[in-house]
Amino acid sequence: MNLSNTPEQSPLGHATVYPDHYDPGQLFPIARAAQRAGLGIRDDALPFFGADLWSAFELSWLNARGKPQLAIAHFTIPCETPNIIESKSFKLYLNSFNNAVFHDAQAVRDRLVEDLSLAVWRGSDRTGRVGVKLLAPELFDREPVHELDGVDLDRLDLECTHQHPAPELLSANTGEQPVTETLTSRLLKSNCPVTGQPDWGSVQIRYSGPQIDQAGLLRYIVSFRGHNDFHEHCVERIFNDIRQRCQPTRLAVYARYTRRGGLDINPFRTSWPQPLPANVRTARQ
Repeated sequence: MNLSNTPEQSPLGHATVYPDHYDPGQLFPIARAAQRAGLGIRDDALPFFGADLWSAFELSWLNARGKPQLAIAHFTIPCETPNIIESKSFKLYLNSFNNAVFHDAQAVRDRLVEDLSLAVWRGSDRTGRVGVKLLAPELFDREPVHELDGVDLDRLDLECTHQHPAPELLSANTGEQPVTETLTSRLLKSNCPVTGQPDWGSVQIRYSGPQIDQAGLLRYIVSFRGHNDFHEHCVERIFNDIRQRCQPTRLAVYARYTRRGGLDINPFRTSWPQPLPANVRTARQ
């Protein structure tokens, strides 16, 4: 693993031999810096807090007697880490646990924390820990399903003509009293920057400040349909464009993307410190 990794070098879009033994070398970190620099964001002066919230539904290992064990895993990767992890490599890494023997679920969790923390912090003079929570099968039916709360922008009947991010569609009414509101849409779609496969998502925007024009915001969200980028970078672009164009005093952007390959990635960015969103799946996940 090294910081010169590019998306084109990742396992995405290539024929893959699935590992038959535990292999942390499957993890493929990609630096956040290049995409952030394109938005005018410096890693040493982030305009947001937050994390990338991953859920994995295909995690299995063997106990000491060779019996397969199962869990759903939730991962919390802080947004200040210098790297993201390419999703197919994450899947291959998790699949490498399939024939590995672990004493118990805690041992699996400890290994996940160690490997993922090394990957996302690689190349930095800082260190930190990735959050990992494992849910045993008897807790699976407690996993909540709930749509994102807020005013539904999708109710608007309007013409959409942009296929690439168009921040000029964003505006806010600075001549009236500021508001506090939450807006949502299920029409977020972008594409994998390597394979071109579609990534479908729902997005929630919470803010205080001049009231954002809802029609322009929905058109802006739809304009990502032809955009090729990773989930994390799309959410940071949305956050940055709204912050610059609408100038809210507070802003939080949360996207929940549809699961692919047993993994979903749900980035959250906020201008003020607050608890992370509860890990609640939408109906499409």
